[in-house]
Amino acid sequence: MIHTFTQNGYTLVVDVYSGSVHVTDEQVAQLIILREHMSSEQTYEQFIKNFPDEDKILIKDCLHHIDDLIKRGKLFKDGSEYLQAMQEHKKPKELKALCLNVAHVCNLTCSYCFAAQGRYHGDAAIMSFAVGKAALDMLVEKSGSRYNLEVDFFGGEPLLNWETVKQLVGYGRSIEKEYHKNFRFTLTTNGVLIDDEVIDFCNREMHNVVLSLDGRKQVHDRFRVDHQGLGSYDKIMPKFQEFVRRRNGKGYYIRGTYTRHNLDFLQDVLHMADLGFTQLSMEPMVAAPDDPEALRPEDLPVLYRQYEQLAVEMIERKKQGRGFEFYHYLIDLENGPCLHKRLGGCGSGTEYLAVTPSGDLYPCHQFIGNKAYLMGNVQDGIIRRDLYEDFNSCGLSSRTACENCWAKLYCAGGCAANAYHAAGSIHGVYEYGCDLFKKRLECALMLQAALSE
Repeated sequence: MIHTFTQNGYTLVVDVYSGSVHVTDEQVAQLIILREHMSSEQTYEQFIKNFPDEDKILIKDCLHHIDDLIKRGKLFKDGSEYLQAMQEHKKPKELKALCLNVAHVCNLTCSYCFAAQGRYHGDAAIMSFAVGKAALDMLVEKSGSRYNLEVDFFGGEPLLNWETVKQLVGYGRSIEKEYHKNFRFTLTTNGVLIDDEVIDFCNREMHNVVLSLDGRKQVHDRFRVDHQGLGSYDKIMPKFQEFVRRRNGKGYYIRGTYTRHNLDFLQDVLHMADLGFTQLSMEPMVAAPDDPEALRPEDLPVLYRQYEQLAVEMIERKKQGRGFEFYHYLIDLENGPCLHKRLGGCGSGTEYLAVTPSGDLYPCHQFIGNKAYLMGNVQDGIIRRDLYEDFNSCGLSSRTACENCWAKLYCAGGCAANAYHAAGSIHGVYEYGCDLFKKRLECALMLQAALSE
């Protein structure tokens, strides 16, 4: 299976099962398309018929190289390895990551918040150290031979429970050597409560930090307001800049959300870059179709152009020595995820769990509050084995709609939570998200081609 496309003057051919990406021209791409279903001789005859003025010797030479790529497994690779890995993927998995919702309360009231302003459609709540400790103990116990364990402090706003965050990091560090584990802590914050202590602690202990910023002041302040309805941009911006300045090269992301009100989200990404931030992410809002902020099918052509223009801008800025990274354009063609990871995705409900302030376990933070997906608790572990098995089978093998998709080994079938909210089943497909993912992937591949010249 192959996929061909042309963008920004580059023509690329993606071989799905080998993962090879070939930079060609349009004529060679046409030869490859024909060769997938014909012999070399038939391809030559058909191509000459279609393009009688082309150099026949050059065509034969191109076909020789195409046949060599086929022999080396770089073109038209079959899916046998993929089919075998799908069976292996269904085996039980060890726990590797937790999302600790240390605060079901927030000091902002973002109207687009999937977590209902941080309370997840329930009562305000704060996680105790005892519950967090039990969660870390469970993670260590259920992680088997895994060395690196991921813990994300999330909310609501986790800085509203800052003392517990510090205590849990300290506890995690105290047991690493005994159990031969390495905790990689992450904090996601809206930035309102950032101060020097938070900056120093996070830059010492947090493997990554995610800082929420939607871009330009007028865009950010439209939704990200406090309980008095006041925008937060002016309050958080200097804090984010100081935070990142003192990060000294450690990982972080400035993460935004775009809605129908800023379909020109490229301007928000560039605004972030112009402020000196170099690790950026901008996510589309996922909402019910009748939500006034929800993205619509007619918006897709505009969004496609935004992503394409973003890639071109990144190339130019890289050449000028002021480049930046965009999360969705980060792909490693040489040492990317193994096939098993490409089949399973994020591992929600199996390798990754979310923990509420009371210690309840959910497949991920986007399911919190939906009692149908309450899997267990930190004291007893996973009780709903049926849910575990359902999520363990959730992936490419359970999504027939993905069978003929060229991008399937890059997205692993997409987000289970988005599929549930869009299609009513974790085994469904969020088609709008698929369309955006494929466009982003094309842009990322073109970017790789341009920067490798």
